[in-house]
Amino acid sequence: MPRNTTVRDYIRTIVDFPKEGIMFRDVTTLFADPRGFRMAVDQMLHPYAGEQIDKVVGLEARGFILGGAIAHQLSVGFVPIRKKGKLPGTTISQDYKLEYGEAIVEIHDDAIQPGEKILVVGDLLATGGTAAAGIKLIERLGGEIISCAFIIDLPDLGGRKILEELGMDVHALCAFEGD
Repeated sequence: MPRNTTVRDYIRTIVDFPKEGIMFRDVTTLFADPRGFRMAVDQMLHPYAGEQIDKVVGLEARGFILGGAIAHQLSVGFVPIRKKGKLPGTTISQDYKLEYGEAIVEIHDDAIQPGEKILVVGDLLATGGTAAAGIKLIERLGGEIISCAFIIDLPDLGGRKILEELGMDVHALCAFEGD
């Protein structure tokens, strides 16, 4: 078996999951490999060397794995953005559109203080809906987002463009185009 040399090499593609015609990009194989996971965390941190970051916000759910690891490396706090009804304290919520229907994400109302510098982390940037909703929550609490970092960008789905139109700096370690 050839040695994995890039983050992309560790990502498994599952055909027709969760439904026919979808090429599911599975990062669990990346997370399961200590070298691959370390490579991903280190590369996600690299663009922010020397930047002030007060907290890392992870997007549901694989963003929790990455966000926790990145927050640990930076010695800063971690804040989850979760699906509605999953956080125990007082929250604020933001709805967003899905392909069919809507969804809602939430954050604790005391998780971010005004002026704190925030790095938003997720595993995959597709349509940008979840990330855009998370950005709105952070901004409502007064957080200043320095950047959004993802392992995978699916450029054909337009998420990067949506986030950039919101004024966000966006970084992704790799892209899967056209499939």
